[in-house]
Amino acid sequence: MTERDSRDRRRLNVVRERPFPAYVVWELTLRCDHACTHCGSRAGVARDGELSTDEALGVVDQLAALGAREVALIGGEAYLHDGFLAIVRALTARGIGAALVTGGRGITDELARELASAGLTHAGVSIDGLPATHDRMRNLRGSWGAAMTALDRLRAAGVPTSSNINLNRLNHRDLEPLYELLRARGIGSWQIQLTAPLGRAADRPELLLQPWELTDVVPRIAALKQRARTDGIVITPGNNLGYFGPEETLLRSVAETDRDHWQGCQAGRFVMGIEADGGVKGCPSLQSAPYVGGNVRARPLAEIWDHAPQLAFTRHRTVDDLWGFCRTCPFAATCMGGCSFTAHSVLGRPGNNPYCHYRARTLAKQGLRERIVPATPAPGTPFDCGLFELVVEPLDAPDPHADLPAERLVQISRRSLRSGQRV
Repeated sequence: MTERDSRDRRRLNVVRERPFPAYVVWELTLRCDHACTHCGSRAGVARDGELSTDEALGVVDQLAALGAREVALIGGEAYLHDGFLAIVRALTARGIGAALVTGGRGITDELARELASAGLTHAGVSIDGLPATHDRMRNLRGSWGAAMTALDRLRAAGVPTSSNINLNRLNHRDLEPLYELLRARGIGSWQIQLTAPLGRAADRPELLLQPWELTDVVPRIAALKQRARTDGIVITPGNNLGYFGPEETLLRSVAETDRDHWQGCQAGRFVMGIEADGGVKGCPSLQSAPYVGGNVRARPLAEIWDHAPQLAFTRHRTVDDLWGFCRTCPFAATCMGGCSFTAHSVLGRPGNNPYCHYRARTLAKQGLRERIVPATPAPGTPFDCGLFELVVEPLDAPDPHADLPAERLVQISRRSLRSGQRV
């Protein structure tokens, strides 16, 4: 078993323990050297009042006291925070695994060596398709080449590498050929998640996979995972990909002998998200306005974790909190409505998630499918969302977006960032 396998196994095992922030995703800054068309946080420029290095080092001490096992540093781009390397070193010194999720544009040979010296456990480089697809999604020519070079530089420096992809209508046909390229680059693992209508992706509904398309996508991912096992690579589904179709055990299990499955949203149970200005929520992808439970500048982290209701909602969730299809599902008591932020980003509250493989298959057997249709636009703030209507229609109904060209799938919004970038 590889070191990454061991980390995944430890992360899965926490569901048997009392809630604590085992896995933390920490947005160090919203500054970014990309302005990606699907970015949930609408990254580009720093948030107002981002934590200083000294404040961030104090948060490290609090995370250690809470028993955090791994902290994934994100942005924006985490390396654009002035205290980035100091924070990595501090996490390592406190016995917390420090990881990085990056677009890779600023990973120089020197930075890669510094990260290895600081004790970074692994780095995940986001690659969202083949070159033309990736560069379109990342809104930057040459982004794909920079990301691949980052993988090479990190690996040469001795940092274990992984990759991740946001899956949508623009790039899902790139999955199989992209796997071959990443395998050749020596990645140890690959995370595949769905692009949800959060942030800038909420402005581009044509980009999103429709729920019925899971019946095509999920079996393909499962086949890739089976192939990857023979190559020594672990493919993991994101928390918003699944659930409970025939491939569920294969998708969720780390080792071939395991019998794992989705066990409900872990936000606020064993997962914590920290925003760059000190806001704390139960998952890094949860919408800020309804789910930030406090700020580390105003309250100790332990107090927010233990007492803020915005973080505790999954600890007390029951089947009676579910609604729609999810309320009647035979897997309801285990699944609890799937991914909370994805359900909220579509229908305005958690508990009914149309992005479910079992649900799509069940409807397909009845000759039906669900289509999400934009109803209310997102306001244009980090981790925001709009509202969609759910239409049930015949399985063979015409798809209004089936033949849209790539430039329409990531059509440019007129909404500007504070930096003046148009994305």
